[in-house]
Amino acid sequence: FVRNGKPVGEIEGFSCQIVADEGIHWLKNWREQEKPFFLHVCFHEPHERVASPPELVEKYLDKSLYEDQAQYFANVANMDLAVGKLLKALDEMNVADNTLVFFTSDNGPETLNRYGKGSRRSWGSPGVLRGMKLHIYEGGIRVPGIIRWPGNIKAGQEVDTPVCSVDLLPTFCEIAGIAVPDQRPLDGASLLPLFAGKEIERSTPLFWNYYRAYSTPRVAMREGDWKVVAHWSGPEGVIPLGGNVNAVSQSFIKNAKLTKFELYNLKDDISEQHNLAWQEQKRLDTLKKKLVQKYAAVQKEGPLWDTSEYDQSREKPLIKKSVK
Repeated sequence: FVRNGKPVGEIEGFSCQIVADEGIHWLKNWREQEKPFFLHVCFHEPHERVASPPELVEKYLDKSLYEDQAQYFANVANMDLAVGKLLKALDEMNVADNTLVFFTSDNGPETLNRYGKGSRRSWGSPGVLRGMKLHIYEGGIRVPGIIRWPGNIKAGQEVDTPVCSVDLLPTFCEIAGIAVPDQRPLDGASLLPLFAGKEIERSTPLFWNYYRAYSTPRVAMREGDWKVVAHWSGPEGVIPLGGNVNAVSQSFIKNAKLTKFELYNLKDDISEQHNLAWQEQKRLDTLKKKLVQKYAAVQKEGPLWDTSEYDQSREKPLIKKSVK
């Protein structure tokens, strides 16, 4: 662990509990008590398996193929307990009613499909969803979204409206009663209408663009129940493998074109097994036009990094693949 830029050395305890305790310590001792606060809490579990209490591992042994799978399940359970500890602390400090807690993840699960069963490394499961981490199919981008705000949201509600992390800034701004920054276009929309049982007014469809995607599609857009995905085509059909952002990949990102579009109705086909591009040609053309325009805008504004000192020996090789 590192605190304020300095390694803290060996700490006794389990990772997520240590992180939760650190957050609680800050809440009780370091924040300005009468002012609004922001606390960002990130857990290691279950990105990679770390130690969990033996009693939790024991609990899942009879539900697992191997002990390391039980350790993965125990990681999830222990993280759940750590989150509960944080929520209890907010209750005890009498700030829960006016504190919005948003629990989510950065991507879908790692699965055995990535490393192979022999590795026993990743035991996450996307369930019926297609894909996994590093994919832009639902298994890669659909993550938990749980909100707690006792003073403003009735507990136990379920909402099926898709939202994204880009919606957080507009939401926080509206809660704080300030204008959303207008220095550049922002894609997100405030989530406050959802809290009141209303629909979100979204001016820009949800959009995903991931050059490192392990599945061939790299770009996706969702509007309502419909999702369109697209593959990349670059100079001579060269597609870089997932890896660091370097001079080669930056050039590809800036010049790649969209091709080979797929269309799915997520209401009827959450597993994305039925590509309706041919049956819904008119709808595809409409969504395709919006996606191409959005992609071009992102491509134009996207930043570049100085790679002059980049260690070329670390570059991953390119794979040549014909894309039509």
